[in-house]
Amino acid sequence: MSHNMLIDYYKAIEDSSAKMLDAAKTEDWEQVMRFEGACAVLIEQLRDRAHSEQLQPEQRAEKTRIMQRILNNDAQIRYLAEPWLMHCEAASEGPRQFLH
Repeated sequence: MSHNMLIDYYKAIEDSSAKMLDAAKTEDWEQVMRFEGACAVLIEQLRDRAHSEQLQPEQRAEKTRIMQRILNNDAQIRYLAEPWLMHCEAASEGPRQFLH
């Protein structure tokens, strides 16, 4: 993404966020984690890029709309993941084994 503008990072994060939501809807939690990792990389790149580039006024409004969609996607993913997380917690709380 070296030739892209700062706003392109926000768009790429939104795209990964949408793909995470699609994967969560099909309960493909491995894919969700992959896209989450891609988001983490993009966010780090965004942070680095933000030190040397600023958004134009019209891009700030676009960034706000993008961030709202990302937050909406995140809320939906969390809602869909809740039963899965509860299942994981229940499975890990099975009979406890002690070493002594």
